[in-house]
Amino acid sequence: MSVPSQQGETPIDSSNRLNMPSNANVNQILQTYYQKKGYNQGELAFIQQQDVTSEHNILSLEQLTKKLSRETESSSKETLPDYIKMLKDEPQKGGGDLDAPFHEYRNLREWIYNALDLYKTDLYSILYPAFVHTFLHLMSKKLVDYALDFYKEYKDDHIENHNKDLDELEKIKTTNDIQNNAIAKLYLNNKYHIRMPSIPFELFFQYIQDNRYINLIRIVNQYLNIHILTSKLSPASAGGSMAEEGIAGHFNNQLDEFHQATSVNLESQNKDDDEEIDLNKVKEEAILESMQLDDIAAVPYRSTDIQAELDSLSELRKRVSLGSAALPSVCVYTFHNTHDLLNCISISEDTTLVAGGFSESFIKVWSLQGKKLLSKLEEEEGQPGTTFKKLIGHAGPVYGVSFSYDNRYLISCSEDQTVRLWSLETFTNLVCYKSHNYPIWDVDFGPYGFYFATASHDKTARLWSCDHINPLRIFAGHLSDVNAVRFHPNSKYVVTGSSDNTARLWDVQRGTCVRVFTGHTGPIHTVAVSPNGRLMASGGEDQSIIIWDLGSGKKLKSMTGHTGFIYTVSFNSDSTVLVSGGADGTVRAWDVKMGTPYEHTNDTFDSKRTKYDKTNGKQQNDKKETEKAKPTTDMSKRKKGSLESNDHLSVFPTKHTPIYTVQFTQRNLCLAAGALSSPSLDL
Repeated sequence: MSVPSQQGETPIDSSNRLNMPSNANVNQILQTYYQKKGYNQGELAFIQQQDVTSEHNILSLEQLTKKLSRETESSSKETLPDYIKMLKDEPQKGGGDLDAPFHEYRNLREWIYNALDLYKTDLYSILYPAFVHTFLHLMSKKLVDYALDFYKEYKDDHIENHNKDLDELEKIKTTNDIQNNAIAKLYLNNKYHIRMPSIPFELFFQYIQDNRYINLIRIVNQYLNIHILTSKLSPASAGGSMAEEGIAGHFNNQLDEFHQATSVNLESQNKDDDEEIDLNKVKEEAILESMQLDDIAAVPYRSTDIQAELDSLSELRKRVSLGSAALPSVCVYTFHNTHDLLNCISISEDTTLVAGGFSESFIKVWSLQGKKLLSKLEEEEGQPGTTFKKLIGHAGPVYGVSFSYDNRYLISCSEDQTVRLWSLETFTNLVCYKSHNYPIWDVDFGPYGFYFATASHDKTARLWSCDHINPLRIFAGHLSDVNAVRFHPNSKYVVTGSSDNTARLWDVQRGTCVRVFTGHTGPIHTVAVSPNGRLMASGGEDQSIIIWDLGSGKKLKSMTGHTGFIYTVSFNSDSTVLVSGGADGTVRAWDVKMGTPYEHTNDTFDSKRTKYDKTNGKQQNDKKETEKAKPTTDMSKRKKGSLESNDHLSVFPTKHTPIYTVQFTQRNLCLAAGALSSPSLDL
């Protein structure tokens, strides 16, 4: 800006004129001054154009400063949204990005979900307090819409373990509601205790520091009290994390409330339970239907169904009652020369067939009756048949096989992300089902056929029907691989076991989780539901078996004795004895009732067996059997090692055969199968 002299001014003497700066110097001085004050080039150009037409063309620095400060103050007095004022007033507390708390939590959640399975369970305990304090922080800063959207999006992650607290937090709709909410005040005024091994904690803290997550760092410093575990044990194995984590004096584990809020129907659909059928009601319904549907003929009862029922009754007459006084007989099938390529084994319900899935992408089916297998085509052509049938179709290792209840079909799953349905009449592939995005670890046919379920590395289990190529339900909720899946006897529920150390019970109709079972300290590899539908057993890498009550979702007891990973468990027909097998090459029998509320009950929970015993006058007296078994049990306790729990009945060792599957027949004979492994050489 030039500074010309005015004609009406007092003349300046030559000595003063020599001391005055030139126009160029004045412009440079002004530019330097305004740049120090934070003005950019566009604002400087605007300043130079001010008051050009005024009477006095010269403006002092003080006048320009006052003029610009007045304009700035007038603009700041305009009405601004609350979140803009928050970002201007508190840039050091997460300002600069309105969605910073939202994005930080979302990124942390994604990072934990993609973490190694070894640390995922420990890291997951941080998510809930981070969720609560992120929600309260957004709400306290009057970011109501963001807070409500955040709560709605991530509430379902924690509803199982903190259902009651979340119901109270959901009542917060405005900033003022925080002071009137007891749960919010509890979390703001108390520290949340977390027990975590040192390595997961270091990974977590390094992650939030490297990404400069200011809000998460503030939450950790102000509201969390993380106890570092120096031992190698996980929090659960070090004494039960669920009882010690959370806010002191507050009931933090609210899993029981979640279970009570969701009821389950565990009654088995038994076609022979005539006592439970109201014959008068059936008669009335039959009359009404006949009046309205005269033209519809009744479906004929096939001769094959009649023969199957007769065979079932014949096996039922020969069933042996098992218990602490009568241990099961075990028949073990050992597969030789598999060269560690046999991944899974399944035995048909009538014990006539056995199938194995191999790493070389094929399935083999053998007859357990010593007969040669014939396809329909071979039978028509008069060919003699073969000792086994090879089913080829998968493009990767086969990890699971399951027979249908009538032995007409076989279902298999593979690393190639597909499920295949095979006909056991023609020994050919019928359907290929595709939906999973990762390898499928397990598959199970429903108790009535038609439906089957799969478990996959993509952290989901899925329900299918044989006549649809797409899944009917997707069961999502596990944090890691779903390793095992089994149907409930009434086919209304599905049980899954996962590498996140939990098992879950899913409602088939709604596709939702109705029970969460926490207690294992390692990945779960096998689950089984008792024939009476009331109990569930799970086992895995922590070398322990846990019995659960499906109705209440509570842990009944834990059974120890195995010295290796547990691969398979199975209940007998009376739900009184459990048999397990694993990598230690042993088959072990356990007393299911001992140490549970069912210990002193005489009910075997098996209607077929009870009716038959009543008819023949052979109903057993469990009290007498228990008294007879006391000496045997006491002697066995003396011989047991320190690792075996009191409910351990017996152990059946093999030479070098890890047990892949165990299964009870209708006669309560236990069948087990495994592949012979070469003994390790200790050098």
